[in-house]
Amino acid sequence: MIALRLSGAEVLGPKGWDERDVAFANGRFDAEIDARVVDASGFRILPGIVDAHGDGFERHVAPRRGALRDTQGGLFATAAELAANGVTTAYLAQFWSWEGGLRGPDFAEEVFAAWAAMRADVPVDLRVQLRLETHLLDEFSRAETAIATYGIDYLVFNDHLAHDRLAEGRQPKQMTGQALKSGRSPEAHFALLLELHRNGPRVDAAVSDLAERLRAQGVRLGSHDDGDAETRARLRGQGLRIAEFPETLDAAEEARRGGDGIVMGAPNVVRGSSHKRNVAAIELIEAGLCDALASDYHYPAPLSAVLRLVERGICDWPAAWSLVSDGPAGLLGLSDRGRIAEGLRADFVVLDADSRVAATFAGGQVAYLSGAFAERLLSL
Repeated sequence: MIALRLSGAEVLGPKGWDERDVAFANGRFDAEIDARVVDASGFRILPGIVDAHGDGFERHVAPRRGALRDTQGGLFATAAELAANGVTTAYLAQFWSWEGGLRGPDFAEEVFAAWAAMRADVPVDLRVQLRLETHLLDEFSRAETAIATYGIDYLVFNDHLAHDRLAEGRQPKQMTGQALKSGRSPEAHFALLLELHRNGPRVDAAVSDLAERLRAQGVRLGSHDDGDAETRARLRGQGLRIAEFPETLDAAEEARRGGDGIVMGAPNVVRGSSHKRNVAAIELIEAGLCDALASDYHYPAPLSAVLRLVERGICDWPAAWSLVSDGPAGLLGLSDRGRIAEGLRADFVVLDADSRVAATFAGGQVAYLSGAFAERLLSL
């Protein structure tokens, strides 16, 4: 294992920047270690980014939809991209959905198997978030088995059915394209959607039962795209204590009243608004209604979001960086990371004078290294 002492850098702590050594050995921060000293002056050192939700890996594992699939190789590429963007812990948000294709159970199991085979071979701590469709009741047992088989520790419930249109017997918008992606005819796909919609009266009980069993196994539970306060309160009652990407201010306020964690998308901050015209993440951050920012679909977004928040004066560096480090770590029960502190995992990112990633260390291992910092580290 690497043992190093980085000296002369500005280091981000809970109260701001200070100049101090960052030393680590055996994968942990250790201020007392006697190790080689590397001049890190001119650089900044910050806790590694903890990404609570990202599906950007899909473009790596299936780079050409329907033509080329490389699941394990794609996951190695994903780990490299994460490290290049300062991410040291990442949850791969994998659907378990009626939508089929990359979002179907068959592909999910393929991803899980590839992940289990390769995760120990990369420095970045790759984890899995299973995104389960609430009305896909016949697949709950299979999903539960996958969670146990692969040790998945985070599940989020989604409901992507267009209930208003289905209740009227009308096809959802863009259904034909969705059907073709799933490998079904439009007629078969529509019949499936109607069948799933009719599961509605059984859903709450099924979700509650599954949630109870998973909580007993230590699995973190959340919901995705809560539309209002009533929905958030109901889901909390089912044991889903993380509100991921609430769509409205009311839903976020209800989450805060109930002590639930709130995750928003970093691309929402970078854009300045939601691409679906939901509540803006910046609005929730200003109101104290966001605990974590996730990459969502773009791995560079967490760092970019922090820079935007600081530049606009919405947050100072400690508050902004907390949204991508100890904030998500706390929500997910990862008490051994998210801060640069004695005994914690040596997960950290080195930024250059232009706030670009110069190096990423995960568990004390080099995950990414570039430019002038690489020259310093590798010089004898």
